[in-house]
Amino acid sequence: MAALAPRGLGLREAAMPFLEDLYEATHQHVQLAVLDGPDVLYLERISSRDAVGVHGRVGGRVPAHATGVGLVLLAYAPPAEQERYLAGPLATFTDRTIADSGRLRWALAEVRRDGYVISDRQVTLDAVSVAAPVRDAADEVVAALSVVVRLGDPRPGALVPPVVSAARGLSRRLLAHPDRP
Repeated sequence: MAALAPRGLGLREAAMPFLEDLYEATHQHVQLAVLDGPDVLYLERISSRDAVGVHGRVGGRVPAHATGVGLVLLAYAPPAEQERYLAGPLATFTDRTIADSGRLRWALAEVRRDGYVISDRQVTLDAVSVAAPVRDAADEVVAALSVVVRLGDPRPGALVPPVVSAARGLSRRLLAHPDRP
């Protein structure tokens, strides 16, 4: 299913070395996703048996506003697409899910300012994710990657540098090979 997504298979293949390195550095869930309508579509996930449970699975979809990868993808989506999303209903998974369009607009601006997001317990109350954008040769955000950790283990801020570094590495690879996704 994920391979059928736009740019799915080639993007997944290009991303695997970066995802594997990020997994080896963290031994936590590492995910790659694209925006597909109002949802994130997971193209790949590498997991540890001991990692926190997550709802996302390869080929699975989750409303974009409730996930780290989704917040990154929405933040860099075209303004008209953002406005459509903000006008729609926002599903709630926990009491921490951003379900207000004003709060979501503010969160998206923070992602654009910082270049990453720490999504705190939006889908489950025991998981936090750190996500960053992946850009193609045209400097468009085409995907996002993340690490999902159990609340408090390790500190999410410590994951920002390796997540951002992996996303930038994949972006450089896509820039160097514009014929691939």
